[in-house]
Amino acid sequence: MAQATPIEARVTAADVDVAGVRRGAPTLQKTLRRLGKMRVGVASGVIMIAIVLVALFAPLVAPHDPYEGELVNRLLPPAWMPGGNWTYLLGTDQIGRDTLSRLIYGAQVSLAAGFLAMVISVVIGVPLGVLAGYSGKAADTIISTIINIMLTFPFVLLALTVISVLGPSFSNVILVLGIASWTVYGRVIRAEVRKLKELDYVLAARTLGMSSFRIVAFHILPNTINSVVVLSTVQIARFIIAEAFLSFLGLGVQAPTASWGSMLGDSRQFMYDRWWLPTFPGLAIFVTTLAINLFGDSIRDWLDPYARNVS
Repeated sequence: MAQATPIEARVTAADVDVAGVRRGAPTLQKTLRRLGKMRVGVASGVIMIAIVLVALFAPLVAPHDPYEGELVNRLLPPAWMPGGNWTYLLGTDQIGRDTLSRLIYGAQVSLAAGFLAMVISVVIGVPLGVLAGYSGKAADTIISTIINIMLTFPFVLLALTVISVLGPSFSNVILVLGIASWTVYGRVIRAEVRKLKELDYVLAARTLGMSSFRIVAFHILPNTINSVVVLSTVQIARFIIAEAFLSFLGLGVQAPTASWGSMLGDSRQFMYDRWWLPTFPGLAIFVTTLAINLFGDSIRDWLDPYARNVS
């Protein structure tokens, strides 16, 4: 066989590089085109990042101390209304604390509650779901029965009962939300694993004598990540609302810690004549959960292989 001359070899290598660039360019264009079609998802992602950054850098962003107030400045309206003061952009509460500063610090509590409760649910639900879906009938029956029993209890009633016994606190709220919601992950991951373990590549790995641990760790579990990520975004929004609900009832974060739910609860008596007190924390909850849900929908569409091939 004739060997290529050095000049021919260089030409061939250059052709390969150009072909690689040409193949890579459409991929980048395709990615940008898909992002352009997901304007809502991109916008919601930007809002989420902004909220997270504000919460992380709350001491630098907040204009006032959220726990100190002056009674002479109590119940001030927003700055653009008659009687308002531009020193307190969104007004003050019933003891003169700055509403904007408390909203900023309240974002720390809400986001932390949603994220930590989600982590607890994932840590409990995903392993049990894998165990139920991959193991024998006995483990599947036991875990599925536990899931069905837990799902018969209304989530709100279960949370209220447990927190009433343990006492209201931030840590108890996170534990209750996380432990009471692992069943969602358990059912979804169980169904995914039962489908994945019958695929050809898993059967081939089993035939080659690969251990069950390696099959689950390297062939099944990675293929459930998409479902876990999408489900987690929905659960974080749900946990934020649940934490706000419990704090609204006085069973969550306790005073003087700033929380969107506790701000709503403290402003109930001023709902009609001081509308800004319940409106701003309510809007914060609404915007945050809406952005998370829309972002989760966009992640689902982005990870969908059919949509990726069609775009």
